[in-house]
Amino acid sequence: MKKKLALLLILTFIIITQTSCNSNKIEPISDEGYYLDTVCQISIYDMEGGLDNKKAKSAIDDAFDLCRKLDKTLSNTVDASDISKINNSKGAWVEVSEDAINVIEAGIEYGKLSDGAFDISIGTVTSLWNFHSDNPTLPKENELEEALTHVDYRNIEIEGKMVRIKDPDAKLDLGGIAKGYIGDRLADRLKKNGVKSGIVNLGGNIITIGQKPDGKNFVIGVEKPFSDRSETVGRVEVSDKTVVTSGVYERQFEKDGVLYYHVLDARTGYPVKTDLDSASLVMDYGHSMDADALSTICLMKGSESALEFLDSREDVKGVLCLHNKEIKKSKGMKIDN
Repeated sequence: MKKKLALLLILTFIIITQTSCNSNKIEPISDEGYYLDTVCQISIYDMEGGLDNKKAKSAIDDAFDLCRKLDKTLSNTVDASDISKINNSKGAWVEVSEDAINVIEAGIEYGKLSDGAFDISIGTVTSLWNFHSDNPTLPKENELEEALTHVDYRNIEIEGKMVRIKDPDAKLDLGGIAKGYIGDRLADRLKKNGVKSGIVNLGGNIITIGQKPDGKNFVIGVEKPFSDRSETVGRVEVSDKTVVTSGVYERQFEKDGVLYYHVLDARTGYPVKTDLDSASLVMDYGHSMDADALSTICLMKGSESALEFLDSREDVKGVLCLHNKEIKKSKGMKIDN
């Protein structure tokens, strides 16, 4: 379920209008690095007391330090992480951080919401797929069937800061939700360090802090699926929002004429069957983790059910890109060409 698949607004795909009321160009202070298996960028437009290069760079460095720390805490591929401790405990109780508890609790709720299609205990299955390999192979059917017997979020138990999985062979994988949580925490840290206007871009998870200094909204371009990363399906204007895209095109491979992509259905162990190429969701500031999970769930539902699902909620709006190139919007969603 390692998504992300992207709003694919990595760097060049964030289209940010930088023109102030007097037409003077607003130059943010920015930095970027490779974290969370993608290129990440933080841009600061304004701070308490005015934009200061030294203070802005210090705030960005502090945010990226937090990013590294949280990645090491929530990754299932880092031996000393909280998640690896749970995975290697063979069903024993393990004390973990508040951050791990927050994400695991949310993962359980989204497992319920999706009837188990989105399941953070999918680690035994994701370990059988390698979408980064130059010569990928399909999982063996018998191994996949065995792995699926250990996928069930209902086996996760939490008491205070203690966690265990009742099935000793089950494994957690927070790849479908952790990046959003990290984005939320990074934005909070930037605000704590005096940032009034800025953007956190974690390669598919975008968080805007406030508005631009001229009082206008940020303009975010939503990339066209399977494009050369220079085309968009439109632009959304946002302030104090998160914009998250899940798509089937970021990590994929073709085998015997069949396209396999990394958004896995926890009920089958295979890539989800969907008529969607991507789902781009907009939610309020502080809900990038929720948008992370919900965008994947929309892919799993397919366009018709996803649209009904989005229209039933007041807290999220979305744009759906179908295989047939059709674009559908949920009620209230505004996107400009």
